Parts: sequence; C-alpha cells; structure tokens
Amino acid sequence: MNQQIRNVAFAMPLTNPAFPPGPYRFINREYFIIQYRTDPEALRRIVPEPLELTEPVVNYEFIRMPDSTGFGDYTESGQIIPVSFRGQTGSFVHQMYLNDHPPIAGGRELWGFPKKLAQPKLAVETDTLVGTLDYGSVRIATGTMGYKHRALDISAEARKLVAPNFLLKIIPHVDGTARICELVRFHLEDVTVKGAWTGPAALDLYSHALAPVAELPVLQVLSAKHIVADLTLGLGTVVHDYLERSAVARRGAGSEILTETHPG
Repeated sequence: MNQQIRNVAFAMPLTNPAFPPGPYRFINREYFIIQYRTDPEALRRIVPEPLELTEPVVNYEFIRMPDSTGFGDYTESGQIIPVSFRGQTGSFVHQMYLNDHPPIAGGRELWGFPKKLAQPKLAVETDTLVGTLDYGSVRIATGTMGYKHRALDISAEARKLVAPNFLLKIIPHVDGTARICELVRFHLEDVTVKGAWTGPAALDLYSHALAPVAELPVLQVLSAKHIVADLTLGLGTVVHDYLERSAVARRGAGSEILTETHPG
C-alpha cells in the first residue's frame, strides 16, 4: 500500500490534485512592472538571509496569464525585490495575489510562492495601461502607464526575465511547527519576448491588514514597462535549508525523520 501511494502521489488531494504535473507553459503572458524606490529599513525587515539587498527598490507587478498549462486563465499582482545570493543577482518574490485556485495551490506547494486569493486586473483603458488589485471589496493597489509610448529592446528584456528568482518555501508539520523552511531558486525558461514598451507611470498603494503591500511605501516611481512573452515556468532547486541543524539534532535524539524529495 505504501508503494502504491508513492506511485500516484503528486499533490493534494491524492485522487484529484488541484493542478497537473508540469512543465507549465504560458502563452502571451503580459507583464506591467513598475519599479519604485522605497524605505531601505522596511526592505531589510522583509528580505531573509542569506539573501542580500542590492538597492532600495521594489518591482510592483501586474501579470495577465490568459493561456497557461493546467492553471488556465488568471491574473496576478504583487511585489518583487532585487537581491543577490552569493554574488548572483536575482529577485526575491515577496508577496503575490491572484484570482485562480490551481496556481495558488501549485505555486505554494511546488515552489513556495507566497500566493493569496484576491482580485487583480490588468487592462488597456483608451490610452492607458491600468493595473488594479482589490482584496475583497478594498482597493489596495493602482498602477497606470501610458500605453506603448516607447519600444524597449526585447533581447535585453528577455535576458532580465531568465535571471534567477528566489522564494521562501514554508510547509508546516502536523503539530504546527515548520516541516519545510527553505530558500528556493527557480528560473523562467524558453522565453520569447514578443514586445516590450515603456511610458510615464504612477503607482498608489493602500494599507490593508491582510494584504500589506503599502508596508513598502512608494517614495519615487523610477520606471515602468509592459512586456508580452511566451515562457515556461521551471521547477526549483533548494539553495538553503533553514531547518538543517534542527533536523540533525532530531536525528541525533532518535526522532523519526522522513526524507524530503525536492523538484529540479
């Protein structure tokens, strides 16, 4: 029976998982990214070691995903922080909000994406690209940009998209303690940028107890871009285990430790 379960187990629930196995391909994925300067002390309280801050900026993202393998049609919004890890520059995914259950479940279970349910939108309104994020009935983010004012170098934008991304994956034990607490690295793969543009932009963030995007305040909008691309979301690798010492201690005390298998 144990082997039978191991042969079929992939995700929750056992007999009808919330999402299929990958790879996960996205067609016409549309990004609206506003980079802004923020309070460096606020960033230091958020970014986990051994990641290091590179500059006091945040990338606020609205993302439309109209065609994604297994996950369907949905929209996402959240904050990404530029960081470095052992000399390698990349981005730390701080918080994300989206409107579709399979990518919430898959993102949290597989990679450790910090995803919560909300209502983001991204659309063109006459001459303006508009991104909004509502948590329940409360508006917590509004971003605007002049639509396709100036083209960007698509090769340069493709190189940026394949840079490493980092996540803090936390899975609790049945007693409420952390069973998994790891720093995960993943990459976007097979990226084809179909278009990239910039224009004048603005971003407003609003306080909310359960969606604290405003805790990284907007001090100055630095740039904005609108990108359309096809890409594959690659699986991850564990680059740091925060529980490694405690696991060794439990083994030394004779506790039962189950071996964890990681994707990638």
